[in-house]
Amino acid sequence: MATRVRPAAIILTPNAERRVADLMAKAPPEAIGVKLSTPRRGCSGLAYSVDYVTTANAMDERIETPGGTFFVDGGSILYLIGSTMDWVEDDFTAGFVFANPNAKGACGCGESFTV
Repeated sequence: MATRVRPAAIILTPNAERRVADLMAKAPPEAIGVKLSTPRRGCSGLAYSVDYVTTANAMDERIETPGGTFFVDGGSILYLIGSTMDWVEDDFTAGFVFANPNAKGACGCGESFTV
């Protein structure tokens, strides 16, 4: 019986992978990667947060990208499975954008979501 490779919890678009590479190129020396988590905040309850990480946590999902290691917080995985993360820039704003099939609603400003 062949071993099936488990798909990543979240898909990063090529733009998101390039942004991770940019962040890692400017990272503090102690940073080992970039981590996505969903802390409780905002008017809908959960928000997306991307930060440098300095130590690996065995409970976190680890995704190797061409530009560096991307971690997904172990406590946030259930809220993010099947999501796509993109990096979007236009004349007025730049930031990560999430297509999350688990989100049941979002606040009007788009800063937080509920599952």
